[in-house]
Formats: sequence, C-alpha cells, structure tokens
Amino acid sequence: MDFITEVDLYLRSKATLILILSPEEERIIDTLKMLCQNTGRSCIAWDIADGFQPIIGNAAPKGGRDALTVLEQIEKADPQEPCLFILKDYHEFWNNSSIKRKLCTLAETLKFSKKSIIITAAGAEIPSELINESVILDYPLPYITQLEEVLDKLQLTPGVEIRLSPSGKEKLLQAALGLTASQAQRVFAKSIVSRGFLSEADIDFVSQEKKQIIREVEALEYTDTDETPADVGGLGALKQWLNLREQAFGHEAAAYGLPAPKGVALIGIPGTGKSLTAKMISRLWHLPLLRLDVGALFGSLVGESEERVRRALSIVEIIAPCILWIDELEKALSHGGLDAGTSTRVFGSLLTWMQEKTAPVFVVATANDITALPPELLRRGRFDEVFFLDLPTESERKEIFEVHILKRKRLPDAYDLQRLAQASRGYVGSEIEQAVIDAMYIGFNDHRREFTTEDILAALQKQVPISISQRENVEKLRDWLREGRAQSASFRDSSVAESQFVPIQIEIKTLPE
Repeated sequence: MDFITEVDLYLRSKATLILILSPEEERIIDTLKMLCQNTGRSCIAWDIADGFQPIIGNAAPKGGRDALTVLEQIEKADPQEPCLFILKDYHEFWNNSSIKRKLCTLAETLKFSKKSIIITAAGAEIPSELINESVILDYPLPYITQLEEVLDKLQLTPGVEIRLSPSGKEKLLQAALGLTASQAQRVFAKSIVSRGFLSEADIDFVSQEKKQIIREVEALEYTDTDETPADVGGLGALKQWLNLREQAFGHEAAAYGLPAPKGVALIGIPGTGKSLTAKMISRLWHLPLLRLDVGALFGSLVGESEERVRRALSIVEIIAPCILWIDELEKALSHGGLDAGTSTRVFGSLLTWMQEKTAPVFVVATANDITALPPELLRRGRFDEVFFLDLPTESERKEIFEVHILKRKRLPDAYDLQRLAQASRGYVGSEIEQAVIDAMYIGFNDHRREFTTEDILAALQKQVPISISQRENVEKLRDWLREGRAQSASFRDSSVAESQFVPIQIEIKTLPE
C-alpha cells in the first residue's frame, strides 16, 4: 500500500487527526495536494507565520495567527464540504492545556463532518490525551523512482549537463537511497558544480556525501569494509553458514521461493572477532554495512529516543538490501528502570521491527553480556541462528597468527606457527594480534631487525589473557555454549582438552638489589 492510499483510507474511515512525521514538509504537502485533487477535497494549509493559505480551492478562513483561534476557525468551517486542514508544526503548541483540550474535543466533533486535520512535524511526542484520537504515520523516504524525478527535474535547469548511461543512472540513484529529496538534490547539484556535469564518476562522490549525511542520524554510521574471510582467522562453522546464504538476496533465490535471511546473533567472549565478522559479512555479500550504536539512540528530550529509532530504521529499510550491525546490543537495556521506561520502549521497538520487517535487511547483532539480554530476543524468527564465539582452538590460533603476520607483510613460513599456537592457549584473537605488534616493537628497537618467533613468545608471556584476568566471566559464557543454547562458530579440534584452557605460566624475575 502506498502512502497516498493509506492516508485516503484513514480519511474515509473518519480519522480526523493524523500526525505525519518527516523533515520533508514540501514533499508531504505535494503528496496531500495530489490526494485532495484525486478525491475532490479542498486543502488548506496553516502555519504560525502566514496563517491560513489555500492549496486546493479558493476559500480559506481569515486570520487565525493564534494557535487556539485556528482550531476555532476549523470548527466553524462548513461541515459538509470535504476539506483537509494541514497544520504545520502545530505540535509546538499542543502542550498548552487549553489547546490540548480544544484539539481533543475538535477531533471528536469532526467525526460528524467531512473535515480532517493533518499535523506535519519532523518529530514529535504526542500527548497521552490525544493518543486515542490520533493516527501517527511516518512519511517514507524517496524510493528510486522518486529520486529519478529529482534528477530529471534538475536536468531541466539551464546549463546543467548530465552524462549518464541508463545503467550509470541506476547506480547513481541507488547510491542516493537513504537521502531525502532535498538532500539528494543538493548532493547532485554539488557534484555538478564541482565538475561542471554529472557522470558515472560521481557515484562514489554521492556515496561519500551520503555517508556524511547519515552520520547526522546520531545512532547510524555508514561503515567502510575491507575485511575478507581470509582476514578472519578461524570461525569455520560460521563462515560455512554465511557462504550458503551469500546468494540469498538475489532474484534467483526469490524465484526459487527462498526467503532472504533475517540475521544472526554473535554472542561470546570479548576479543574473539564479533565486530570483525560483521564487517566480513558486508564484504562477502557485497552489501553496504550500517552500524547502529544503540547507546546513541537515547536522547534527553521526551520522545527523542523513539524518534531516533524510527528515523534510523526508516533509512535502513530504504537503503536495503544491506547489513545492519547492532553493536553491543545489551546497551539497549543498560539504563535499567532509571529512564522512565525509555530503554524498554526503544528495545521493544527494535524487537518488533526485527520480527516484522519485510525489507531485505540482514541484522548482525553482537553482545558480550548474555545476562543482560532477555530470552525473547534470541528466539527463532528474529535471527536465523545464534552463534557463540569461543576461545579459539589450536588450529584457529595458528590461522590467526598467520593472518596477522601476513597483515604486517611478513611470510608466515618464517615463523613456527605450531609452537605459537600451542603457547597461546587461552588467548583470544585480539590478544594474539597484540602479541604480534608487541614483537614488532621488540625487533624495531633492536637495531630494526626482523621480529621472530621468540619475540612473539616473549610478548605472549608478558600478557595476561582475558581467560585468566576474567576467568569467572569467561567460564560463565562458555557454560552457556556447553548447555547447547547456541551453535559454535568454530569447528572443534579433535582434542577435547582444547575446551579447557591451560593458564599461561608467567615468569616473574626479581631484579638484584
């Protein structure tokens, strides 16, 4: 159902007070104007600066600069004439008790007339007294066809030159998805001004501009990814699962009747590669990665957090197909009961969206603290699978050392990887990487020589791995896997003893007095 059809259904079903949320006021007015033209309604707009202005039809009430007077004028209008009143930013006034009372009464009275009120706002929290009388709608961001209209309109401007093939035009519009119509127009115009014309070379420019604009959505970040499966050591079971779903977003999968995968939850010990995996999935599937910082969703104003959630998820659905990385999901509940229920509502909004979304958005949720997550989060329907990232096995540690040595432009064959893997039992991937870096410091400060296996072993000896420093927490997490609550992200080594890590003996030397 498109937006015009949805609004028309509400109007015909006697919804007399509708709140439309969007910063795109101009597009909303154009849409409502089209609706009124198609349905034979008059349309009158109002704002505090200019009062009443006719949009469809000639007659408009006189005066009405006062917020309370405007409601009285609407009440006096002919009840038998189909008319839509658009009040711009009227939410700024409805916290006044008199206006709130009058608006509530008017919404009830208009049910016996052919008049309705639509309030437009970039974002607003509706008073509890008006909830039962109101319909709240989110105005959708423009789709490709609407962005194409923006581009075509820009092309009619004298002096504007567009050098785009049909495929190049499609790629450019795809790159602009997630922007409002005004933002897209500004980005296209900026590109034309900088180079004198618009061509396929501007696709990357539009993408970069979009990333800057998306960063203005406080909790959403467009993340660049270079990580391939070869850059992630271990996690063979998870990689195999992802490879089976690599083509699931294509037309062939849809024709086969295969639904697009919903998402995966990555639970486990800190430093085992959960964030790295999210970036790897984006590169593997060639889909954009959007990172949602749940902690940044919370605002200080009433209703601000819920509005940030709606706006962020709206942008994600427009950009789809894409990967949505929800980092440290337990932060959504970190406010506990000290925020008047805001964290519960934000978390509930995320859960509902994850369950009911139809857009091809693959959710990658990472979490360290399992105890902070409610059981309903991890059930099937929201995620296709829950993977646990455990302490790496011996073969995985060997692979991780190889990855990080190669990353530093050295040949892994020059190092005793087997010995390093055995000596690093109980270490996570991030600690292994740090050991390689520390070994490079040793070699660099020793007359710039190449770092060796012995240097890495010495660096390992100086570290206290998380499996020791947080032994109790790590064991609680691993018990969660042993109880069968998740699938292991790794293929297990044949050695059963590998599941029980052996603490590293750290030699402490006493300096002579």
